[in-house]
Amino acid sequence: MKLDDAASRLAAQIRDVPDFPRKGIVFKDITPLLQNGPSLKLACELLAAPFAKSRVDLVVGIESRGFIFAVPVALALGAGFTVARKQGKLPWETRRESYELEYGSAEIEMHSDAVCAGQRVLIVDDVIATGGTAAATARLVRALGGEVVAASFLIELAFLDGRKALDGTPVEALLRY
Repeated sequence: MKLDDAASRLAAQIRDVPDFPRKGIVFKDITPLLQNGPSLKLACELLAAPFAKSRVDLVVGIESRGFIFAVPVALALGAGFTVARKQGKLPWETRRESYELEYGSAEIEMHSDAVCAGQRVLIVDDVIATGGTAAATARLVRALGGEVVAASFLIELAFLDGRKALDGTPVEALLRY
């Protein structure tokens, strides 16, 4: 299947939810895609594919929908998996970064031993919007001694220019809006 055909198949299963979580925001709901086994498998395969020949040691999934995709991507790449979570959700010693969202601000954390010095890390999430969450995660990975290979997303809201926040980190996205 050609990439354009695959992307069209995936896009057809994403619904727009207007005014969620706040008025004026159109939320991209991926739950219909997640409910379809072949489409979920295809999405995970396509997220991993650009990195098949790269050496990726660790995949970081960003809370919460990033977890869904990051584990199968890590398995496909023969890499480990770790998480970046909202403040206060991790049970052990953490490092924290603040970031801006398209509708507010927040903080994200990783365990202080989540990344080993020199590990090559792929960041995975469902959506890149303003790029704040992914950029904060990349800063955490680097602070822990890791090398950010790239960031991979199911959806890119290109009109919000989130790639810019990642400051030169290679970005892959299956679907662009």
